Formats: sequence, structure tokens, C-alpha cells
Amino acid sequence: MKHATIESHQALLQQYQAQYNSALEAGEIDPFIYPYETLAAGILILYLLIPNSERRFRYTIFALIAGLSTSTIVRCRSLTMGNGFGIGLICCWCILWSATVLIFNDSQGKFKRIERKVDDGSGEEADGKVAARKEGHLDTSGVNGSRDGLDLASQSRALLGSREVMKTKPRINDGINGGFIPNPPFNNKAQGTPTDRTGTFAWQRYPLQPFSERLDWVLDLITNFRGMGWSWRISGIPPPPPHVQAQLSASENSNSNESTSDADSRVSSTGITRYHTRSSLLRQKIQTLTLGYLSLDVLKKLTMHDPYFWGLPMPVHSLPAPTYLPLTITTSPTLLKSYRLLLSLGGIYTALLSIFTLGPLVFAGLLGPRILGVRGEPWMYPDTYGSFSAIYDKGLAGWWGGWWHQTFRFAFEAPSKRAVEALGWDPTTLKAKALQIFVAFALSGTLHACGSYTTFSNTTHPLTGSFTFFILQPIGIIAQMLASRLLKMYGIAPHIPNRVRQVGNFVVVHVWLYYTAPLLVDDFARGGIWLFEPVPFSVVRGLGFGVLGKEGGEGWCCWRWEWFAKWYWGRRWWRSGLAW
Repeated sequence: MKHATIESHQALLQQYQAQYNSALEAGEIDPFIYPYETLAAGILILYLLIPNSERRFRYTIFALIAGLSTSTIVRCRSLTMGNGFGIGLICCWCILWSATVLIFNDSQGKFKRIERKVDDGSGEEADGKVAARKEGHLDTSGVNGSRDGLDLASQSRALLGSREVMKTKPRINDGINGGFIPNPPFNNKAQGTPTDRTGTFAWQRYPLQPFSERLDWVLDLITNFRGMGWSWRISGIPPPPPHVQAQLSASENSNSNESTSDADSRVSSTGITRYHTRSSLLRQKIQTLTLGYLSLDVLKKLTMHDPYFWGLPMPVHSLPAPTYLPLTITTSPTLLKSYRLLLSLGGIYTALLSIFTLGPLVFAGLLGPRILGVRGEPWMYPDTYGSFSAIYDKGLAGWWGGWWHQTFRFAFEAPSKRAVEALGWDPTTLKAKALQIFVAFALSGTLHACGSYTTFSNTTHPLTGSFTFFILQPIGIIAQMLASRLLKMYGIAPHIPNRVRQVGNFVVVHVWLYYTAPLLVDDFARGGIWLFEPVPFSVVRGLGFGVLGKEGGEGWCCWRWEWFAKWYWGRRWWRSGLAW
């Protein structure tokens, strides 16, 4: 592919399509096939659905999941999903999340989620009285013992049919079934659907019965990456509302991992907001999605006017600047580089923000508690990003740990936390923090490097580009931490005005990113991920402000039919399915 033959990004897309079809026919690559390429995720779900208190075969299952996911990364390519970037990202995340719930955590024995109990009509559940716990309606303790955590007393009566047993409190971890206490027969009428559960909030451990409840618990676990509504909720997002925390504490003798010290706070320490009403959540998310949609439309058109973002097979910094920029920027390498960095940051931030807005709108807005129960509550969906002020206060650590989204945080922290425990280190020491930071960014770098590797381009640099960018970030964070400690040690820090310190943090962060971010941003550009059309209908193109204009065939509709999933017949029957 020669630059001289490429007059626009549309021409580049046509060349990519021809090359992609040729590679498919030659058997050099495979498309991403559903359901075959999702087999790894299916195995994870099936394994978690089997009660396994001793966690047998977890390493074997993890190895199988990792092998299948790696195979997909090596074989599959696509012109959709960000020019194939999504393939590597999804598959690598499947490996990381599987390791988190299978290897580094005892998810069946230790994890629990917030659920409602069934209101038996006595009014105690609705009033949130502590008497509900004393009547034995909820499993109140135990690590490996497991029940469905709802209406336990009535289920015990149905199973045992003995008044003597009803008078006896359930034993915890009595060794039955490998540490699991067997569930009584599930009474659908008594247990109810999410709509019927209007009682107090309580912790629900891994449920043995019925299967539908267990399936719901498992699916919630593997799709809730930040842990909102779970006992392992990540730091940085707000806790549940005060009345929920009070009922959780009452139902489990205050053995909850939820803190009540910040129970009355709707905004977390990092500036993430929690919503208490459906109307407030919908109002904010609809506004965010609308602005995000229009912003993506404008950003997409700006990037397509600049050959830097096309993914051309040549050095990105040798590409000319767009003609609409003023001469001051086009003739200054520093200003042109800053412009492209800011445009890239705006595109990444807005795309993620818009995508993460869809979940709350569907689950809390469209479906709601009447269908999903607790999973439809508005407080289950706090904001994605924190406050930008975290950067002024904490520098580079505030950028990554406060302002930026924390979607993958729990998985990134899991290996290093286990390592710190195994080494017997104090988690608050500098060496422990350094280990945790380096491991977290190494995993983040691996995640993005896999995405870079699977783009339909042979010019990306997964290791020296994306991975190197992320592995450099802990160096900057630790350097700022050491500088702060030195300033305090020599008595200088108390004499620095707060405003000066905040400006210093802001400058240091952006100078650092000015020199390191091109490793990631240039790799994104080389991979052609900006060729992806983020919006189905473009107001900008419809008004004639597209790259080619209406004369060049650009209209309101952005998505092309070949980008939609279509049936693909593979070399084997199990390799056939919907292809992207």
C-alpha cells in the first residue's frame, strides 16, 4: 500500500477490505466467529456454576481459558471492533478476569452480593428492623458455607420438616459437601422474582438452589467489573446508600465489608457520583450520551481530516497536518503534537464515557428494579470518571487512580495483593506500593498491547508502543511520591502554598504525558482504530462537513452493511457462525 495512491480514509478502507478478503481466502487469518471464539467465556461460566468449595481443577480450567483466548488473539482479525483492536482487548481481559475470580480469589466461598429478601407481610423487612436477622431469614456468617441467603428459615423447614431443627441455628462450614451447607428445596413462590423481593437488603452468598438464582449470581459476578453491589467493591466509587448499609449491617452482625463512615456521602473521595433516584440518573446519563454522541461526531470528522489518524503504513510524524489548522500550529512540531494528543485524548475519553453510559440507561432506566431487582437500582450505577481535581491534588497518581476510569482496577490489583500477602509485606510501605503499581500497569500494558497486536495492520508496535507507555507510568508516579517525601523530610513542603503545589502537579503530569503518551497514541493511529465509525448517523456529514462532502458520497448514514455480522462457513462446522 503506497501513500500516493491513498486520497482519503475511504480509499484506505476499501484497500483494507480488499486485503482482508484476500487474507481470509488464503487462510492466513480467521474472522471473529460467534459462538466459537466465546468458548473461553462459556467455560468460565460453566465452571462457576458448579459448586466447588475446594476449588478443584481451577488451574486446569484457567489454562484452558487462557489457551483458547490466546488462540483467538493469534488467529482472528477484523475490520470492525476498532479495526480489530477489540479482539485482543476482550480476549486478554477474559484471561485476566478468569485469573481474578478463579486463582487469586475464592469467589464461591468469599464473594457475596447485595440482594433483597422477600417481604413476608409482617412489615419488618420493609421497616428494616434488626428482628429479621434474629428470625434466621438470612445466612449471617461463615466463609465457605453457602446458601442462597434469602428466607433461610422457611427453606430449612421445607427441607427438614422438623421442629427440633427449626429451633436450632444453622451450623456453619460443617464439612457437608466439601464445606457447602446444602440448600433446602427452593420455593419459587416464597423466594419470588426480583419484582416480588421488596424486603430489606441482605448479603447473598453463592446460591446452591435454584439453578436460575445461581446462574444470575454467576453472570452478575463476571460482568460487574467494579464490584458495585458486591462485597469486593473497589475503592474510589461510592458505597451503597445509608439505608442499604444499615440493613446490610443489621442482617450480618456488622460483618459487612461496607464502611459506614462515608455512608452519607453521594460523592466518593475521587469525585465519582452515586445516584439515588431513577430520574436523576436518567437526566444525567441522557445528557451525557447526547453530548457524547455529538462530540464523537465532531471528533471523528476532525480526525478524518488529518492523515495522522488514518493508520497509513508510514511514520506517523511524517504525515502532513490538516489544512484547516492555522499556520501557527502546522509550522510548530510542539503545537501540532499537542493538538493530536489532545484530539486523541478527547476521542478516547468521550468514546468510553458514551459506552459506559449505555449500561445505566438500559439496566436502571429501561428495565429497572421491577425486572432486575437490585441490579436495576439507580445507586448501582455510579459515574465512570472521577473529578479532574484529583490531578491537582495527587499528580500522576491522581490522573490514573482518581480521574481516569477504574473499570479494570480489581483485576489489575488482584495478583499484587496476593503477592504482598505472601511476602508478608506491610501494604502501606513504599516497596509494597511500588510492586502493586508496577504489576497493575504491566497488566494494563499487556491488555492494550494485545489490542494493538490484533489490529488489521502490520505497522503497530505492541511492546515498544502500548506496553512501554503503561510500564513507564509507575516510574513517574513513584518519582512524584519520592519527591513529595523528600520535600516533607527537609521541611520544605509546609512552606509551599497549596495553589503552587496544585499548579506544579498539573504541569508535571502534562509534561510527563506529552513525552510518554505518543507511545500509546501513535500506536492507536498506526493501528487504524480511528477509522471505526462510532456513530450510526452523522449530523456533521449530513450538513456537508464531511471529508469528501456530499459530492463524494458522504451522507447522514455512517455504518456500512459489510460491518454488520454475517454468517460465515468455516473449515470445520464448529468454526461456522456469525462473523465480525
